[in-house]
Amino acid sequence: MSERAPGFKRILGIETSCDETAVSVIENGTHIRSQLVYSQIKSHQAFGGVVPEVASRMHTEKIHSLIDTCLRESALSLAQIDAIAVTYGPGLEGALLVGLAAAKAMAAGANKPLIPVNHLEGHMYAHFLSDTPPEFPFICLLVSGGHTLLAQVNDHHDILQLGSTRDDAVGEAFDKVARVLSLGYPGGPIVEKMAKTGNPKAFSFPRALRQSPFEFSFSGLKTAVLQQVNRLQEPLPIADLCASFQQAVIDTLISKSFYACNHLSIPRLILSGGVAANQSLVSQFKDQASKQDLQVYAVAPKLCTDNASMIAARAYHVPPVDPSIIQATPQLSL
Repeated sequence: MSERAPGFKRILGIETSCDETAVSVIENGTHIRSQLVYSQIKSHQAFGGVVPEVASRMHTEKIHSLIDTCLRESALSLAQIDAIAVTYGPGLEGALLVGLAAAKAMAAGANKPLIPVNHLEGHMYAHFLSDTPPEFPFICLLVSGGHTLLAQVNDHHDILQLGSTRDDAVGEAFDKVARVLSLGYPGGPIVEKMAKTGNPKAFSFPRALRQSPFEFSFSGLKTAVLQQVNRLQEPLPIADLCASFQQAVIDTLISKSFYACNHLSIPRLILSGGVAANQSLVSQFKDQASKQDLQVYAVAPKLCTDNASMIAARAYHVPPVDPSIIQATPQLSL
């Protein structure tokens, strides 16, 4: 396993890839000294989804006060920060630019190293902020509003994407199903709540791409829910529809993730991304893993959703670069 020497002791992280403005201070790559997240959800709910222009403006309004508050809560001055980390992609271009501009200005003004971080890798490194981080190598299932992928993580500098979604990400599918059922935005927490009282076997929804072990597709599942709704009479069995949809998602994620673990002989799996905050998903993963001698790692919901602690934790293992070459990269991949 290739290991770089430990990184900067105190790292201030900035995350503005979508609709959360987040700032954190991390010590030694594992300890959170301060973590702040300003969620824009209420501002986007009226539109049924994230409006990029609104997101960018709100990041601009909040970023500087959050940085000041985060430093104050960490009991550190900017002079005592050793490096600044910032998400440079993937994400909304305007939102990324706000974080990058703030990070570059701080790095230049305080003469601090600047470390660019891949948002997807950041989600993985939320696990290194827990009391029981996974040992290398491990398989990562990353499920969020914009991304669904499987990766093989051999060490801090060897991350290989195995496969991803061909269409909708899991989080998108939850949002679209919630819209079909008039449940509101964001869809993930609402659908999960409704599913708790529903019958997951009430409706038979498809589990797509069974022949492609590392790739996902949820567009057909979303369409199947819509078609089922069109066939039903009011009042709709909302709880049963949510439970059956959610079960189809979980079954697909479990089968492909465990196949990756068994096929590659890697008995450790981490769940990352906002959808990994779904406790039904986590519970079923752990139950099934115990039957297959696999270890499943989950983190607290506040570390699943977008945050800057994960960005700073990843930055501990990434070298700084010349700020002039860091550009917002909306379509960045692993």
